[in-house]
Amino acid sequence: MRLSQFPLTTTKETPADAEIVSHQLMLRAGMIRKLAAGIYTWTPLGLRVLRKVEGVVREEMNRAGAVEVLMPSIQPRELWEETGRWEKFGGQLLKIKDRKEAEYCYGPTHEEVITDYARSELSSYRQLPRNYYQIQTKFRDEIRPRFGVMRAREFLMKDAYSFHLTAECLADEYWNMFRAYERIFTRLGLKFRAVMADSGAIGGNASQEFHVLADSGEDLLAYSLESDYAANVEKAEALAPAGPRPAASEAMEKVSTPTQKTCEDVAALLGLPLTRTVKSIALMGEQGFVLALLRGDHNLNEIKLSKLEGLADFRMATEAEILDVLGAGPGFLGPINARQPFTLVVDREVALMADFVCGANDNGYHLRGVNFGRDLPEPAIVADLRSVVAGDLSPDGKGTLALARGIEVGHVFQLGQKYAEAMKASVLDEQGKSRVMYMGCYGIGVSRIVAAAIEQNFDANGIFWPQPMAPFQVAVCIINPKNDPKVAEAAESLYLKLLAEDVEAVLDDRGLRPGVMFSDIELIGIPHRVVVSERGLAAGTFEYRGRRDSDSRNLSESELWGVLGLED
Repeated sequence: MRLSQFPLTTTKETPADAEIVSHQLMLRAGMIRKLAAGIYTWTPLGLRVLRKVEGVVREEMNRAGAVEVLMPSIQPRELWEETGRWEKFGGQLLKIKDRKEAEYCYGPTHEEVITDYARSELSSYRQLPRNYYQIQTKFRDEIRPRFGVMRAREFLMKDAYSFHLTAECLADEYWNMFRAYERIFTRLGLKFRAVMADSGAIGGNASQEFHVLADSGEDLLAYSLESDYAANVEKAEALAPAGPRPAASEAMEKVSTPTQKTCEDVAALLGLPLTRTVKSIALMGEQGFVLALLRGDHNLNEIKLSKLEGLADFRMATEAEILDVLGAGPGFLGPINARQPFTLVVDREVALMADFVCGANDNGYHLRGVNFGRDLPEPAIVADLRSVVAGDLSPDGKGTLALARGIEVGHVFQLGQKYAEAMKASVLDEQGKSRVMYMGCYGIGVSRIVAAAIEQNFDANGIFWPQPMAPFQVAVCIINPKNDPKVAEAAESLYLKLLAEDVEAVLDDRGLRPGVMFSDIELIGIPHRVVVSERGLAAGTFEYRGRRDSDSRNLSESELWGVLGLED
């Protein structure tokens, strides 16, 4: 490729609305162009990178035994009503009508479509197991699309779906896909970690996420410093403290806290550690008002809370509801002296606390020296309600937890029979008996991987791609070709030799000044830069610089071939 014939448009300016590095650099390098909120055009440069990722994904899916299909992006309402997700999926589901007023959605995922396909194509156990995959555009109507292609509304995804006669067969394919994902992210040159995860709106019995590790990641991951344990903080279990609850040593006392509404402020006023305080979180569940108790320095894990019976669709209580049940305003709430009965849900840590501080259900007051079994009944519902923190014991009993940020780029699920049962997708077994199939689901965010790779691989000058993802491998740059025709001839000769060796080379023949030319090559992240100049020709060398190198080197052609991994 000759850059004089390639539509490369770069800029030095950082767009004002680009919040993270990948968004900034993709715009500056001319890889994407915004059409609307969360919707982008991929330019020829950006598309080259996207296709590289897609190619690795396709190769490894084929290697793992999956077969490629292509399903419609527009899906009829009727399919989604069979699984109950037409309403349950929420506002991310973009709903549309055709000229006959028939209702459809723009597919955010394809469980319904593939299950419909499978129930018509698969009829016997002899056809199982089967794993179908596609690489296709999805659309999810994000409330706040941001971070460029990292959280776009329209995105490119690889989604695969497997069908099985037994749960054991599903588990085998789940781990087959897990290993395929490890190969994909390793081949792409990414630093990643697989973690246990919540199944979310997709559902299922077990799931794991693959995260590219980056400080800009939206997800917080917990991992053991002494074992292989790793989980999304949404999923990571917070173990209960060891040993029995300490005996009460203080009398309960009502204390004035006129303006202190947070646990931090109350602890400071009373001269107590924050770990002696308890925060009360008022909620509304299926059965009415619920009060959840957490230690003052801990945060509520809403995913864990939603797993409790009657709290799947909980919401925060309004001030009017709080006043009606507890008789006080937010900041002074607690489990004692309520006006009306309510359900109390207590975190494991709180259940083993003694002499703690909580709100008095009286504006301007808190209670200190509060104890279960004496000042209020022993909690009937004790559960893991909090997010883990660094230093917590690892749930596998090996070491303590540390935290890191990650960008989710892949997710594997054991769906079980959720969709097949709802849509009556069954086959005949060896005895001729109808059996509902088991399903697995395996997704990779192809376009998101591009942004995630940049978040891991950049410097002040731009991107440095892992080699498998780079739009071009080698840039041949010409210095002052008009001064000496031999310079242009030598650059052309080198460029053609590289192409003959199947190297993806680009010839920068735009006639730019060296500084501008080199800045572009660094910004777009080409791994190898070779400069052809009059001085180099006189010395019989080329000036070589790897994208990650701090200095250039003058190399003979044979030395250059060695650096590029080619035979002279």
